[in-house]
Amino acid sequence: MLKVKQHLPIFDWGQRYSKRKLAGDLTAAGIVTIMLIPQSLAYALLAGLPAQVGIYASILPLVAYTLFGTSRALAVGPVAVVSLMTASALAPLGISSVTDYIAAAGVLALLSGLMLLGMGLLRLGVVANFLSHPVIAGFITASGLLIAVGQVKHLIGISSSGHNLPEIIETLWSNVGDINLSTMMIAAFALTSLVWMRQSLSRVLQDRLDMPIGLAGTIARVGPVFAIVGTVLLSWGLDLPELGVGVVGVVPTGLPPFSVPLTNWSVLSALIGPAVLISIIGFVESVSVAQTLAAKRQHRIDPNQELTALGASNLASGLSGGFPVTGGFSRSVVNYDAGAQTPAAGAFTAIGLLFAAVYLTPLLYFLPKATLAATIIVAVLSLVDFSILKTAWRYSKADFTAVATTMLLTLLVGVEAGVAAGVLISLLLFIWKTSRPHVAEVGLVPGSQHFRNIYRHNVLTDPRLVTLRIDESLYFANARRMEDLVLERVHMDRDSLEHVVLMCSAVNDIDLSALESLETINQRLNDLGVFLHLSEVKGPVMDRLKCGHFLTKLTGEIYLSQYDAYSELTGAQPVSSD
Repeated sequence: MLKVKQHLPIFDWGQRYSKRKLAGDLTAAGIVTIMLIPQSLAYALLAGLPAQVGIYASILPLVAYTLFGTSRALAVGPVAVVSLMTASALAPLGISSVTDYIAAAGVLALLSGLMLLGMGLLRLGVVANFLSHPVIAGFITASGLLIAVGQVKHLIGISSSGHNLPEIIETLWSNVGDINLSTMMIAAFALTSLVWMRQSLSRVLQDRLDMPIGLAGTIARVGPVFAIVGTVLLSWGLDLPELGVGVVGVVPTGLPPFSVPLTNWSVLSALIGPAVLISIIGFVESVSVAQTLAAKRQHRIDPNQELTALGASNLASGLSGGFPVTGGFSRSVVNYDAGAQTPAAGAFTAIGLLFAAVYLTPLLYFLPKATLAATIIVAVLSLVDFSILKTAWRYSKADFTAVATTMLLTLLVGVEAGVAAGVLISLLLFIWKTSRPHVAEVGLVPGSQHFRNIYRHNVLTDPRLVTLRIDESLYFANARRMEDLVLERVHMDRDSLEHVVLMCSAVNDIDLSALESLETINQRLNDLGVFLHLSEVKGPVMDRLKCGHFLTKLTGEIYLSQYDAYSELTGAQPVSSD
C-alpha cells in the first residue's frame, strides 16, 4: 500500500479528505476556471493552434495531475514559454494543414510526456538542480520579451512571422502600411484595462469596498475575463469584424477528441529534440512553482513524482487534442490564494473547463485576437526581469556571461538555440568551477584547534609542514590541477619541507582519476624525501580508498583531525578543544 501511495498520491491525501477541504477546492476551482478560459485561448494562439486546442490542453492534464501530483496548489496547463517553444518546434516543419499541425502538436506532447515519465522512473528529479537559476531566469526573460514582440502583429492588425527578434521586427516593419486603426483601438482598450486591473484594481477594491486583501487580489488576477467580456461586447455591438478586426471566429463545441495523434516519421524525428528541451524547461518551471507554494504551507513535494505527474499530464494532453503543458505560475498562485487544499481542485477545474468547451465556446466568436494578444503581453511582461544581468555582473562575471549569452541567443537565433545554450552553459559552468578547486594553505589559529587560510588570518605555521585544505570533491576534471598545485607548493620550500598534509574535510568523493593523481603525488613526494599525509577523511571516502592499494603505499599517516596531524608532526603542545 505504501508503494501505491508513493506512485498515486491521491490515495494518500484522499483518505484525509474532508468537507472543509472540499469547500476550499471548489472555490479555487471556480476562480481558476474563469481565469483559465482566456489564458487557454491565448496560449493556443501563441502556439499557432486553433483556440479550442488551448481548452482541450487544460482539461485531462488537470485530471492526470490530480491522480499523480504531489503539489496541493499547482495548476497544470498551457503556459507562455512552453507555448512559444511549441510554436518554434512546429513552424519549421512546413505543415500547411491545420489538422496535421494539431496532430504534430499532440505528438510533441506525447513525446514530452514519455520523456518525463522515463525521467521519473529513473528518479531523475535531481536534474532540476543542474540547471543554473540565473541562466533559466535569463532564458525566461528573453522568451517573455520575444513573446511580447511577437504579439504586436495582433495589436495592430497586420501579419508577420519569424522565430527570433530580428525576423519579427523585419516583417513587422515591412507590413507597417497595413495597420488597422480599429484593431489598434480595441487593443489599446484591452491593454489599458488589463494593466489597470493588475496594478490598481486590488487597491481600489480594498479601499472603496473594504474587501479583504486576498479576495481583492484574486479578483484582480482574473481581470482578463472582464477585458474579454468587454471587448466581445464591443466587437459584437460595433460589428468590428466588418472593419477588419481579427476575431477568434467559430470555436468548435464539444468534448475534447480522444485519439492517438499520427504523423510521419520525418516529423516525429524532427520533434524529438524540441521535446527534450520542452520537458526540461517545463519540469524546472513547474517544480520551482510547486516548491515555492509548498513551502508557504510547510508542505513538501517529491520532484521524482512530479516528473511522473507532468509526464502523465502531457500524455493526457496529447491524447485529447492538446499540446505540451506544465505547471503555470500565475494560475497556480491564484489557485493557492483562492484556497485550494488538495490536487482535487484541479479535477474540479477540469469539470468547469469541460462545461465551457461544451456550452460556452459559441460566445467567443466575436472575441478579438487583439484582446488575447494583450492578455499574453501583460502576462509575460511580468516574466521579464533584466535586473538579473546587473545582479550577475556584480556577483560573478562567469554567471553574467552565461546569462547574457542565453538571452542573446534566445532573442537573436531562437528559443531552441537559447534553451539549448542555457542547459549546455549550466553544465559547462558546473564543470569549469569544479575543475578549478579552491586549495588553501592553512595554519593553526593560536590558542585553538582550528585551521584557517594563512593569507587571510594570523596563524601558526611550521617550515617542516605544509597543510593544504582541498575545498572540492576530487574527480577526473580537477585531479590534474590538484596534482599541479600540490607539487608547485612543495617546490617553493624544497629544502626545509618534510611533510605535506592534505586536509580533506570538504572532499565528499574521490574518483579513480583523482586516486591515480594521489598515487602520483605520493610517489613524487617520496622521491623528494617528503611524506604525504591525509587528515579529516570522511567515512565514505575512506571506504573507497580501502578498495585500492593507495593506503598501503601511502608514505605518511591518515589523521582523524588536522590538529592531531599538526601536533604530532611539529611536536606542538596540545591545546584543549573546549
